[in-house]
Amino acid sequence: MEPGTVERKGSSPFVHPTHGTWSGSSQVQVPPVVPAASAPAAVPEVASAGPADVVQCATEQSFAELGLGSYTPVGLIQNLLEYIHVDLGLPWWGAIATCTVLARCLVFPLIVKGQREAAKIHNHMPEMQKFSARIREAKLSGDQAEFYKATIEMTHYQKKHDIKFFRPLILPLTQAPIFISFFIALREMANLPVPSLQTGGLWWFQDLTVSDPIYVLPLVVTATMWGVLELGAETGMQSSDLQLMRNVIRVMPLAVLPVTIHFPSAVFMYWLSSNVFSLCQVACLRFPAVRTALKIPQRVVHDPSKLPPREGFLKSFKKGWKNAEIAHRLREREERMQKHLDLAARGPLRQTFTHNPLLQHDPSRSPNTPNSSTNSVKANTKKPWQDTLG
Repeated sequence: MEPGTVERKGSSPFVHPTHGTWSGSSQVQVPPVVPAASAPAAVPEVASAGPADVVQCATEQSFAELGLGSYTPVGLIQNLLEYIHVDLGLPWWGAIATCTVLARCLVFPLIVKGQREAAKIHNHMPEMQKFSARIREAKLSGDQAEFYKATIEMTHYQKKHDIKFFRPLILPLTQAPIFISFFIALREMANLPVPSLQTGGLWWFQDLTVSDPIYVLPLVVTATMWGVLELGAETGMQSSDLQLMRNVIRVMPLAVLPVTIHFPSAVFMYWLSSNVFSLCQVACLRFPAVRTALKIPQRVVHDPSKLPPREGFLKSFKKGWKNAEIAHRLREREERMQKHLDLAARGPLRQTFTHNPLLQHDPSRSPNTPNSSTNSVKANTKKPWQDTLG
């Protein structure tokens, strides 16, 4: 007989010791009471992620913990880079490129203004060069009247056409602090280093904290920088406008290459992004429709016969050196003349005659005949004409 059952014998029931209970005279089987089990705790669903992402999320530290980021220009750039990388999820190379484009877009109005002023100066260049030639010739010849006349005419011409030579230089002077801030910010991140920056590169330069092992980035940055300077993408002043500047611009990228070749790859990533943006910018500004929309004047093609002849680098250097020497001699001559005038105004009269014209001579006597009065004066003073000075 199985446990928990009831067996009838006559009228008296026989109950086995089980967990069952009686209900009247019939046999009833009641199931045992089982305590209710608590519901299992909800397990949060884990998003699927690769092993590299999980490790990066686990080891990523904020810039505040690393001692980076502040309210200085360098710190603000670091904060922006951290936001783009951590919150937007871009890799470090993408964050650097995006931050570079944002910074260049902020200064784009200054770029447009610089292009306008550069085009204006180029269109009036023949007249300005004529004034400069007149001023230079008058200065070398010592003709002060012609020098001041040409200077005044040149000033009036500039005011009439609203020409200011310093305006195209506003953009380079503005971008210099931006470049320096980016350079310091990325160099601090690379020297620390930021752990995720060591795997945030691209292609062959995965580690952005070290220099390019095969020196491709320095060479590409040098080539793009040469293109930016040659095309005048920043100021709008093309290298053909100034002969001397053209030669300096062509040499400068190669001159700085030995200094920059060991920069961290993060710095080159910013530099390359900025140069590519500049080249794209100058390509867009060459379209007439874009220049018309931005109110940039078209560059006039001048007649070569109206322009002064171009000279070679050595010839122009020698000519400039000779002009500087002549100007130095003229300046020394003016200083000597001014010194003599000041001395004559303050000091005693200098002897410019053989005898004292203030002394009275007897008409019957010859001027060379010795006179007693003259001899007495000579005996008393060595220079008798000084006695007439009050």
